[in-house]
Parts: sequence; structure tokens; C-alpha cells
Amino acid sequence: MGIICNPIISGMAPDPSILRVGDDYYLATSTFHWLPGIPIYHSRNLADWELLTHVLKGTEVNLRGTHTPAGIWAPHLSYDAQAKKYWLVFCHMKNMAGREFNAESYAMSADDITGPWSDPVYLTSIGFDPSLYHEDGHHYLAILEWETRSGYQAPGTIVMAEVDLRTGKLVDGWHRITNGFTTRGCVEAPQIYKHGAYYYMLAASGGTGYAHGVEMGRAEKIFGPYEPNPTGEPILTSSPRHLFSLGDPDAGHFEMYNPKSLMQKAGHGSLVETPEHEWYIAHLMARPLPGTKLNPLGRETALQKMHWTEDGWLELADGSNVAKMTTEAPCSQPSEPRDAQEDDVYDAFSSGVLSKKFMAPYHQPDLSWVSVQHGHLVLCGRESFFSQNDPSILATRATSFSYQLQTKLDFHPVHYSQTAGGGLYYDSNNWIYAYVGLSDKEDQRVISILQAKLGQRIAFDFDTVRIPDGAVPELRWQYHYGKAQAFYRLDEGAEWQAIADACDVSYLSDEGVNGEPGEIGGFTALFNFIGSVDAYQHDSQAEFFYYQVKSDQANQ
Repeated sequence: MGIICNPIISGMAPDPSILRVGDDYYLATSTFHWLPGIPIYHSRNLADWELLTHVLKGTEVNLRGTHTPAGIWAPHLSYDAQAKKYWLVFCHMKNMAGREFNAESYAMSADDITGPWSDPVYLTSIGFDPSLYHEDGHHYLAILEWETRSGYQAPGTIVMAEVDLRTGKLVDGWHRITNGFTTRGCVEAPQIYKHGAYYYMLAASGGTGYAHGVEMGRAEKIFGPYEPNPTGEPILTSSPRHLFSLGDPDAGHFEMYNPKSLMQKAGHGSLVETPEHEWYIAHLMARPLPGTKLNPLGRETALQKMHWTEDGWLELADGSNVAKMTTEAPCSQPSEPRDAQEDDVYDAFSSGVLSKKFMAPYHQPDLSWVSVQHGHLVLCGRESFFSQNDPSILATRATSFSYQLQTKLDFHPVHYSQTAGGGLYYDSNNWIYAYVGLSDKEDQRVISILQAKLGQRIAFDFDTVRIPDGAVPELRWQYHYGKAQAFYRLDEGAEWQAIADACDVSYLSDEGVNGEPGEIGGFTALFNFIGSVDAYQHDSQAEFFYYQVKSDQANQ
């Protein structure tokens, strides 16, 4: 019997929606302020996942000005077997200020999972976390109805409606279904499944923090009434002790941290059945820095094997409701433990096209500012990294607690506001950047560091290295469990030299950043990046020779 090790997708991969069509498994996750949006991963064995494509690759959404943690939330994949068509619904969270949560949900379809995908069809603005269920030519939309009235249970009620997917119009209006099946509250992300004689509703609860979980109800008719799981508890969680939190809006619930578990925040799940009729749940999880409740890798994707009880309820295969770091592989697909080095990135830009692993914050990577020319990646310098509009940043997800980020670049600024280099990035308010620029006197190139911490600009003015004429520098960041140190070298094969002392960057985590006021920071995790700034004429270009992120397996 094989073993699947969690997470199956490391780094930012929250709110997984899993789907099987034939022998192929597909999985979509949230992307928030990052584009291209909504990655589709592919697997044949549930253990090994490859990034296949992204759904939002053009002008489908405008994320400029998005405040953390808004953006693209909780995509849901489904397949209409009758029409032989893939469907994806997602929420574009535009505003969270005042807990008004202005969101728009859309549906897209494709005949093939790799696209082309249709233009988005508007569905509703009633709330967030939409999902679709298809049956006999009918299509049912389930979603959280966001509550804004004083004195009512927050965050709201799960509602459902039949929908005409050609137009996005509701057939007969909304049906209010439930405020949750346990006392954890914060019910969201409803999904419908049919098993035997019952419709089952899966929902996330407890808030997407340390009390997170997955709960379940069932009904004989799709619109209910739904009876709750008789245990009165989630069917999956990291923190199994009882919690009464009805009416409490989405919160971190740090008191629910489980000191006995490496995995925290297990919740927001999606079910899949194998060809051999084994059942699994894909769900989000988190791994805090040891000794802290800070999660720099954000919410990742995990998998658990499930079991149907004799009375028709789901539970984990071991009979508990506590998510584990390993689970049984499908009987027909024995699996070896996953190698963390599979997440390493090396791109020497020899293919002539941009790797699909690269993402950009707030806008799409396009030829107006990024290109691959003669084996080099060329970035045009543009806005400050404090910008939520058009920063020239290309990034990949951080997937390890200990790794090196390394690059080599040729850059010749003519103004003190022109820089290029690489670093660690969470959002426009939180990042750290080692760069090549000009000295204050604009008489020589230098290497230095600039940091953003909770929106404050911190310049390392006493940590500056002068670059000899003609030298092409390499830069390296060593990240190790919330500490980061930058290095440089001017000749290949030379010893790496520290630019400055190591500094604490543990704030580059979901709990450490300053998200929308009134919210709990972010959901979007740490990224590694290369980038360029030009607040002079927007005409400078930086040439990058390679981009490498390599995990340190000895220190995992």
C-alpha cells in the first residue's frame, strides 16, 4: 500500500477544487491578486501534480488596486457529463472594507480542460465561494449569502438556485439552505454531491484560520431540508476540540491551534471518487514556522482518504476527523513519498517563452514589460513595488522553509530611481529586495537592499556594495525559517559575500502582514521574485541570465 505525503501542492494553493474525468484528476486553487489566475493542476495518481495551465490568462479580470486579501477567490471545477463540458465558477472579491465584501461571481466553460475557456458569464453578487452541480440537464449554483445586517448570524447563509448557464440568470430564485451543520460558524464554500439516495452538502466552517474545518449535511431533495452530520462536529479539521462560535465573523481563532499536529488550518475541502470507488478529499492546510503561529507558505493543498460509514456519512479512513500529514494512496496507484526538490525552479530562459510558473501581482505578464530575448529575460522598469497597479515583478510561489533564490543580471541605470534585482514578496506593503542601482551621487553602480514592512519603507543605507565597471553581478537570498540574508558575487566561482546581516522576515506570512483593516492579514503566502523599478522615464531594461530557487532538503 502506497503513501501520499502532504502537502500534495506546496506553497500558495488554497481552496482546492478537485475533479476526475476518466483517469485524469484536475485541481484548481485560488490566486487572489496574482495573475495569470486560477491554475489547473493535473495528476494520474493523486500524489504527483503538474501545473497544466491557467484559466485567467488575458483580460478576463482587472486586479489593479486589489487590497490584500481580495482578488480571485475559491474557484470550483465541475464537469457536465451530459454536455461533455468543463465548468469553472469563481468569485472576484473587489472590496472588503467595512466588511461589506463586494464580490462578483462568474462562470466559464470549455470543451477541453486546457481551454480555450469561454468569456466569463456573470452570475451573482450575493456573496462568495460559488459552486456548480449538474444533474439531468439542470445546473444548480450554491454560494454563501453574505450578511451585512446588525444582529444576524455572520457571515451569512448558504443559498442555492437553479441557474441557466447560457445567460447566468436564476431559474426560480434563491433558496436559503443552512447557517451551518456545526457550532463552529463561518460556514462558506458549499458544494453538492450525490451518493446513494442522498444529496450531500460539503461546507467549510470555523473561519480560514486555526478553527477551520469541513462539515456536512444531507437531504433527499436538492433544496433540502438538510440534516446535519449526527456527530455535530466537522468531518475534517486540524483542531478537533469543540468550538461554539456562531455569529463570530471569519477570524484566526488562534486559541484553536493544535500543538500535537504539524498540520494546521485543515478545511475548505472538495471530494473526488476514484475509478475503484475510493473517496478522497482535497483540502487546504498550513504549516506554521516552528514555535510561532505564522504561516509564510500560506495555505497549501492536502489530501485525505475518506470512508462512508454504514449509516451513510463520510469520515476519514482512520475513523477520526483529524487531518494527517500522510494518507493511503489509491489501491491501483501505489505512490512513493513526494520529493520536496520537485518544487525547485530553474529557468535559463533558453526556450524563448516565459515559464508558466511565473506570476505577477495585480496585472498580467505581457510583452509591454517582459520578454525573452536572445536567451535572456528582459524586464522593463516601471512603478515602485509599493504600487498595486503595474510593478515589474515576476515571481514564483515559495514552497519550502529553507531555500536559496539566485539570479544573475546585467543592468546599467542612469538615474537613482532605476533599480533591478530580486527578493521576497508578499504584497505591495510587504517585501524585501536586493538590487543593482546607482549610488546617491549617481557616479557608480551599487548593490543594496530595500525593504517594505507593513507599508513602511526601510532603506539599508549602510549596506552598500560598489560594482566595478563591466562587472555582471549575481544575487542570492538565503531564506531559512523566517530569516533571510542577501549575498552577491561579481565573478562566477568566487565566494559569495554578504550584503547585510540576516534579518527577520517572518512577517512575510499570512498572519504577519497588514491586510484590509478589520481582517486578519492575508491569505496569499510568500513569493520569490525578480523585478525592476524605473520612476524616471520607464525606459530602462534589465537582462536576467537565469532564475533559480533551490530548496535545502537537509534543513526541511
